[in-house]
Amino acid sequence: MTQINYDQLLNALKDSPLAGWAEQLPAQIAAGLCEKRYGDLAGWKQSLAKLPTVKGSRIALTEEVRIGHSSDCDETTRAEIRSVLQELIPWRKGPYFVHDIHIDTEWRSDWKWDRVLPHLAPLKDRLILDVGCGNGYHCWRMLGAGAKRVIGIDPSPRFIVQFHMIKHFAGANYPVDVLPVGIEDVPEKLQAFDTVFSMGVFYHRRSPMDHLLELKNTLRPGGQLVLETLVIEGKLGDVLVPEGRYGMMNNVWFLPSCDTMLSWLRKMGFSNPRVVDVCPTTTEEQRATEWMRFHSLPEFLHPEDSSLTAEGHPAPIRAVFVAEA
Repeated sequence: MTQINYDQLLNALKDSPLAGWAEQLPAQIAAGLCEKRYGDLAGWKQSLAKLPTVKGSRIALTEEVRIGHSSDCDETTRAEIRSVLQELIPWRKGPYFVHDIHIDTEWRSDWKWDRVLPHLAPLKDRLILDVGCGNGYHCWRMLGAGAKRVIGIDPSPRFIVQFHMIKHFAGANYPVDVLPVGIEDVPEKLQAFDTVFSMGVFYHRRSPMDHLLELKNTLRPGGQLVLETLVIEGKLGDVLVPEGRYGMMNNVWFLPSCDTMLSWLRKMGFSNPRVVDVCPTTTEEQRATEWMRFHSLPEFLHPEDSSLTAEGHPAPIRAVFVAEA
């Protein structure tokens, strides 16, 4: 019976730069996985416990996240696995392939990774933090790129259970974990991580400068920040602050121009900030699927003009920024 367990991570952190945080983590994890606080969590954990144990004949993390092969189990077992995985719908970040079951997620997160990876300092042997990582798809890809250890953080318990479903099939020995905490739970001035990712988080933060400072404080001196966020076209100083919703989302606060974002990074003390990729989000990259059956980007755009959101704002453009602490 698979359960959510962080003992291996906590033991590994005892003699590391994260030892101080490790002492706080048991209480933080308990709060983040409190069934009284999250009414659906007990059912999701029951789904996790139902997964059959099937040893994967292969695990690929470099070009994709693929675990096992259809020949590792019979069709009855594969149908059982598929049914249990679908109990955690919606699956938003991916795709995953588990014994050739294709979890066709809302986001083609592999496309984002392909855009980001060429611009990074080599991830080999690095200690990495992925802020707002969802179900941990990019964490697996970071591990595939050679990271020594990857810690993702996301306060959504559904994503935590989805991550552990994938790890159930990959095996507990992989040095990758997703914790049910937010960036505010990371100790101030930790200054321990070699690389910190914040992808698809910045525009959800009420205070952009505070978020940049939180990220900077997690990095060791010289460590690299990788920040991906929604932006607008415009000059230095331009920023969109939607009064209501943006793309049907009610928690979007700041969409800067690229030059404005670079200025904010410099203001918060980052070195050599640069924009390395700018890409409109398409309805091929974000859409409803069998594994995410609700409205997605096609419904979030203006029905008569796809260059606008449903509210009349500029349609989503995402940019990747890289800088050093």
